[in-house]
Amino acid sequence: MKFTTPATTNPIDQLKVVGHPLDRIDGPAKTTGSAPYAYEQHEAAPNAAYGHVVGAGLAKGRIRSINLDHVRRAPGVIAVISAENAGALGKGKMNTARLLGGPEIDHYHQAIALVVAETFEQARAAANLVKVEYAKEKGAYDLDQARESATVPKSSKPDTRVGDFDRAFAGAPVILDATYRTPDHSHAMMEPHASVASWEGDKLTLWTTNQMIDWTKGDLAKTLGIPKENVRLISPYIGGGFGGKLFLRSEALLAALGARAAKRPVKVALSRPLMINNTTHRPATIQRIRIGATRDGKISAIGHETWSGDLPGGKPEEAVQQTRLLYAGAHRMTRTRLAVLDLPEGNAMRAPGEAPGLMALEIAMDEMADKLKIDPVTFRILNDTKVDPEKPGRAFSQRRLIDCLRTGAERFGWKARNAEPGKRREGRWLIGMGVAAAFRNNLVMKSGARIRLDAKGIVTVETDMTDIGTGSYTIIAQTAAEMMGVAIDKVVVRLGDSRFPVSAGSGGQWGANSATAGVYAACVKMREAVAQKLGMNAAEAEFTDGAVRAGGKNVPLAQAAQDGELVAEDSMEYGDLDKKFQQSTFGAHFVEVAVDSATGETRVRRMLAVCAAGRILNPKSARSQVIGAMTMGLGAALMEELVVDTRGGFFVNHDLAGYEVPVHADVPHQEVVFLDETDPMSSPMKAKGVGELGICGVAAAIANAVYNATGVRVREYPVTLDKLLAKMPAMT
Repeated sequence: MKFTTPATTNPIDQLKVVGHPLDRIDGPAKTTGSAPYAYEQHEAAPNAAYGHVVGAGLAKGRIRSINLDHVRRAPGVIAVISAENAGALGKGKMNTARLLGGPEIDHYHQAIALVVAETFEQARAAANLVKVEYAKEKGAYDLDQARESATVPKSSKPDTRVGDFDRAFAGAPVILDATYRTPDHSHAMMEPHASVASWEGDKLTLWTTNQMIDWTKGDLAKTLGIPKENVRLISPYIGGGFGGKLFLRSEALLAALGARAAKRPVKVALSRPLMINNTTHRPATIQRIRIGATRDGKISAIGHETWSGDLPGGKPEEAVQQTRLLYAGAHRMTRTRLAVLDLPEGNAMRAPGEAPGLMALEIAMDEMADKLKIDPVTFRILNDTKVDPEKPGRAFSQRRLIDCLRTGAERFGWKARNAEPGKRREGRWLIGMGVAAAFRNNLVMKSGARIRLDAKGIVTVETDMTDIGTGSYTIIAQTAAEMMGVAIDKVVVRLGDSRFPVSAGSGGQWGANSATAGVYAACVKMREAVAQKLGMNAAEAEFTDGAVRAGGKNVPLAQAAQDGELVAEDSMEYGDLDKKFQQSTFGAHFVEVAVDSATGETRVRRMLAVCAAGRILNPKSARSQVIGAMTMGLGAALMEELVVDTRGGFFVNHDLAGYEVPVHADVPHQEVVFLDETDPMSSPMKAKGVGELGICGVAAAIANAVYNATGVRVREYPVTLDKLLAKMPAMT
């Protein structure tokens, strides 16, 4: 089905099931422990052996020799895989780093061997016997030093320019020119990267934890040099991903190689240090922002430059994306530069581009408002735009940034904020409020599904869409229930299997809207099949309460399948709508903090997010997505940082003891408001995404609140007490 214009009559708009805050249908399986995650496929892959990955002990160089003799003779060892015996391996299009290193080493903890043994303990013990002699080479590990040699990346639009930015900025009455830094971040999801592989002849089945089934199936087949149809991926439950499980990773490839060598199923899970150094992370950025404005607060010039690093052939952190679209200004410039760094691969993490970009831009907006002596909320409203600032002829399909800011200011009690920093105290605590706009583009992807109807009236949905803890099972069930006119307990949802139709997958905030639109398309085809079977006009048929009505007939839905199961399959595609309309999601974050005037300890006290993100398919699961994103934003603001050893080229704090993330005690009162909005230009569901919008702007709102509390402006994340103490107001 091709989606080009809004439907005039749309069964989804009945909203009998869609749009309601229903409990997660996968909740009972997860809370009782009966939901099988990738590493737990005991029955599907019986008699599995265990693989343990050996990571490279240096960041850049070559393996001179690798001694595996003692390893092969160790108790329980079945097979040992290395570059020497793995055979020729291709390289999938989605990965920057090679998944099995040797003799060249690309980054620290690059996988160089897999030891397969009867038990996990035997595999781990034998892996510790691997002896490697390296030839070390000089690498680049410091973004500040590599910045000077950064080049224009090979991306679709690294630089943009509208008007004459240089002249407008130089002539502006009020200007800001500031540099901001964001550190490397880890996805730090709960479930490790894990896979179980099993071969039957030349056919491979891989149970894995992966967000994008079809991408990974193709890359695995290409890497192994086998036909894509010989690979089956299964990933029904995923314990968090945040972008870290978008692509084929080393544990999946090595499980497949290990199982082929052992001639039995092999399971592999990465340890936490290997997750952080072997897989992907959010790259650090250096961002320079320049804003020029008239004295009454109108932006006349805005420029945003960003530098990040990655392995050779990698991609930049495109932190300027939101600046191209968020605020008005006749004269504009954005510039993206990429340096070569020999650190573990940088890649997508929740809201790549916008999340770190807004960490800088929204502090800059706060600083500019301060220079102009204009309220930060008012300053943002003053510079709103209804058209794409780089393409004035293209309007936004929906843009309610002003509504988000005004609604948030009213609900949060923004009027009580003291505009002069450091003036509100509660004993030894300095109290401040901060605000930031939220922005994330609305992406849509082709997505397919298959619908089955049986003689009991049960509707089964099959799609390779994944659920990474986001609620995909539930919103897909709600969509099918609405379209087919049945209760949600009459819907069975089967996800995460490459034998099912290819979906959008979970990533880029496109999953919910795109996947449900694919289910919608398949349900439209099923409605047509049912109507034809029952001798009804499909255009007139109403599906409600488990029955079909048309032309004076009222027939149970199940009757259409009495002669055999009905099956319908279709996908949703999206024409050129993105050329006609700019589709984005908007929000506003408000935060109150307390900073100890003696120690600099910062405590977030309350948070509010207001989101305009199209139709909210399930307010309960959507709220969970947003408060989770807000929590991640809190971590980015105050604690999260992968510390780089610039001598050895690795992340020092590569476990959950050293990489600090928020815990329950850090998370305050959180409130989420969804504006009542539908976007008929987005999809037949009239929805958008919200899971990444929730993180965008949060860190800046916290940094701005810290400034309001203390008068100390921190431009380098995380905002830790060592960056505050020397400049804190004197205690009275």
